[in-house]
Amino acid sequence: MDTWSVSPDSADPTPRITRPDGSPVRVLVVDDETSLAELLQMAFKLEGWDVRTAGDGLTAVKVAREFRPDAAVLDIMLPDFDGLALMQRIRADGNTTPVLFLTAKDALEDRIAGLTAGGDDYVTKPFSLEEVVARVRGLIRRSTLVVDANESPIISVGDLELNEESHEVFRAGRAIDLTATEFELLRYMMRNPRRVLSKSQILDRVWSYDFGGRSSVVEIYISYLRKKIDAEGIAMIHTVRGAGYMLKPGG
Repeated sequence: MDTWSVSPDSADPTPRITRPDGSPVRVLVVDDETSLAELLQMAFKLEGWDVRTAGDGLTAVKVAREFRPDAAVLDIMLPDFDGLALMQRIRADGNTTPVLFLTAKDALEDRIAGLTAGGDDYVTKPFSLEEVVARVRGLIRRSTLVVDANESPIISVGDLELNEESHEVFRAGRAIDLTATEFELLRYMMRNPRRVLSKSQILDRVWSYDFGGRSSVVEIYISYLRKKIDAEGIAMIHTVRGAGYMLKPGG
């Protein structure tokens, strides 16, 4: 069990985050390994968050409907149906909460499957509790943006428009549906138009933690954005070989 241990000396000094109304952040943890679920619950409670747990998919769906979590940590392998199916059932209820998947599978295609299905991040077992807390904190921050009252929430680059308050994105008037992570990546690129952004810069800004050099996640999300942003217009997202990525107006 040393793999999952956490000590007071390693506590994250980052200021606590709350819901907009000041109430505790709500996190749902779903894992049939009771000891792991309890350790995750403890780690999140140390952040001052309200945490509910479930050991199977059916229970988790019921809890999610009543609890309305701000983030969910889902194990891929559950006794009744897998975490991907669980996320789809939760989303079917209109809950767009960001999801972090826990998986014992190390194959890239298994991780991509979770992201492709609509998940926002993944962690491969074994992992440190500090890492999971940092990743969930990042997901929550990206899904609950705070905008300066004196600054326009609208960012425009060419015919691409992003609203930081409503999380709406339009290309030439066409609405584009993005996940929380896709939105944050696009927001970062739109705030830095015509500037080459390296994979390390993107990892540091969008994911807000050390991704262990696994920059392939940037490539994955860039491909997702291209399919959505450049689907019906001149390409705006460009690869600068050996340097990174750039967003600029089409044409």
